[in-house]
Amino acid sequence: MRITVDLDDCDGHGVCVDTCPQVFALGDDDDWVTVLQPEPDESLRGQVKQAEALCPKAAIRVEG
Repeated sequence: MRITVDLDDCDGHGVCVDTCPQVFALGDDDDWVTVLQPEPDESLRGQVKQAEALCPKAAIRVEG
């Protein structure tokens, strides 16, 4: 799977960070999310998909 975040849409709510901190982190200025692992281990799929679904701005895309 491959993860991307549309930084034009991301408002840095941090829901994804709370859901899957192994993959997502807030930037130093907390304006948007950073993807720590663009291609995480398959064992994190459930958490990553949940982060995608819970994103209030629908800025997260999971492919594959």
